Amino acid sequence: MAAVDGTREGLAAAKARGRVGGRPTVVTPDLLRAARDMLPNPEHSVISIAKLLGVSPGTLYNHIPNLRELRVARRPAELETGSR
Repeated sequence: MAAVDGTREGLAAAKARGRVGGRPTVVTPDLLRAARDMLPNPEHSVISIAKLLGVSPGTLYNHIPNLRELRVARRPAELETGSR
């Protein structure tokens, strides 16, 4: 367990110096705004929005917490009730 403790101490020391590990994010506020604007449009799927913006669908799901609710809210009423 000593190696784990040393690693945690090193990460904590780096964080205290302002260093952050991990891959840099590609998501910007403008990108999120564009994705949110396209979500209500039934012609756009999450995959097509992600391709258009140059990110993966998982990135959209990770950065837009209520993405599933936004997608459900855009469905026409006849699909939700089951009548056609």
